[in-house]
Amino acid sequence: GSAAENALASPEAVSKKDCGSARMDMTDAQVSNAVDLLRRMPPQKFEHVLQSVIDIAPDITEALLALVDVPMKIKRDEKAGRDYLLSEFNRDNDSYRSPWTNTYDPPCEDAVYPSDRLRAIEIDANNAFDQYREMYFEGGISSVYCWDLEQGFAMAVLIKKTGDASPANGCWDSIHIVEVQERPAAKTAHYKLSSTVMAWVSTNSEKSGASVIGGNISRSLEREGAIGEVSHIATIGSMIETLESQMRSVLNDVYFGTSKIIIDSMRSFISADEKQQRRTLAEGLNQAFQQNPPQ
Repeated sequence: GSAAENALASPEAVSKKDCGSARMDMTDAQVSNAVDLLRRMPPQKFEHVLQSVIDIAPDITEALLALVDVPMKIKRDEKAGRDYLLSEFNRDNDSYRSPWTNTYDPPCEDAVYPSDRLRAIEIDANNAFDQYREMYFEGGISSVYCWDLEQGFAMAVLIKKTGDASPANGCWDSIHIVEVQERPAAKTAHYKLSSTVMAWVSTNSEKSGASVIGGNISRSLEREGAIGEVSHIATIGSMIETLESQMRSVLNDVYFGTSKIIIDSMRSFISADEKQQRRTLAEGLNQAFQQNPPQ
């Protein structure tokens, strides 16, 4: 037979194939276990645990980062005088693209940029969600990034709000990814939105002590709409508004609401001295009652 057939049939080739398959299975298992672990981490500890996992298994770094949502960091665009958010959606190697000036920092050769048409949509979307963020969050930072797909485009809408008003502080990260599949013949588009919110609140006061409440939640939504640059942003904005409102309600009612009930049931706001005074009073009343029972 041919050299390829002989190589395929040789024990050495079979052994190499089995080893390669075993390594792939092991890598898949490591990625799956790492994702499972990270999804159970509170948002405020996520980055520390993620870095620990990467230090232990550096070979799964790229695969892992593609599957988990990481709390976003902030960078300053000195040319525009504005902050923007860092994520996998505006990264090229170790450089990040600013949505305000469409430039990479540090400069990156052969970097990927959106098409002219998509860049125009990106600019309008950044302005629109800048107003959305101010209206719903009254502060924070938002960034929108677009990239081309074969039959349309994708958009990442990122919002981050941090608070540090002693004795409480916290952070809110919204990550919205929408795929737009355009159908020019029908003049319609299919929108598929996947959203994740990561939020935590920490308090520390003399009266209530220290406590941390946090969680993350993901939801998805699909919709049909008309094609058009303005209608794209309007449709995506409406979908994000709907989904973010739902997730905010779930976080308030399920995560924070339930945690508050549990903490309230475990924690007493009565001081130790007052407890002792009440105990002494109860014992005194009980003793007096026994000495002078009602006739």
